[in-house]
Amino acid sequence: MGCCTDADVKRLQGVVSKQRLDKAMRYKFLFGQWACLKTYEMLLNLLNAAEIPDWEENEWGKPFIKGGPYFSISHCKNALMVGVSEKPIGVDVERVRNADIALVERTMNREERDCILNAADRALKFTELWTRKEAWLKWKGTGIIDDLENVLLDVDENRIITQSDPEKGYVWSLISE
Repeated sequence: MGCCTDADVKRLQGVVSKQRLDKAMRYKFLFGQWACLKTYEMLLNLLNAAEIPDWEENEWGKPFIKGGPYFSISHCKNALMVGVSEKPIGVDVERVRNADIALVERTMNREERDCILNAADRALKFTELWTRKEAWLKWKGTGIIDDLENVLLDVDENRIITQSDPEKGYVWSLISE
C-alpha cells in the first residue's frame, strides 16, 4: 500500500456518507482516516452503487445495511479488506505483531497458547489466531467480547479461511456461511 495524502483524504470525503465521514475523522492519524474512507469506497465499488444508505448498527455496534447484503470491513497499517456476501460475513486483517505473553495469556486458551509458544514464528501464529477470532466475532456481530480465550472453541474450522503474507507483514481471515 502506498502512502496516503491530505488530497487523497479530501477526495474520499466527497464519496462517503456523513456517517462514515464522521467515523473516519475520529481517527487521529491521516492513515486511519484514509483507510476508513477508502474501505467505504471499496464497499461502494463491490456493491456497484453510487451511494450506500446510512447503515444501521446492531446492539454491539456492528454496521449493516437493512435488507442486505452483508458486509464486513477491516484495515491495518499494511492492508485493507472488505467482504460482501448474501449471508453473514466477518473479515479481519492485521499486521503481524509480537506475541506479547501478557496479551497471549488474556486472549488465548491453553491449546492456543501452547500452539503459539511452540511455533517457529510466534508472532505469525499469534496474529493468525487473533484474526480468526476477530473475523468470527465480526461474523457473529458482537465485536470484541470478554471471553476471548474461548471464541474459537465452537467454530467449524472449514468455515474460516486464513492467509498469511509474512513478507508483506499481514495476516487475514474470512468467515461466512
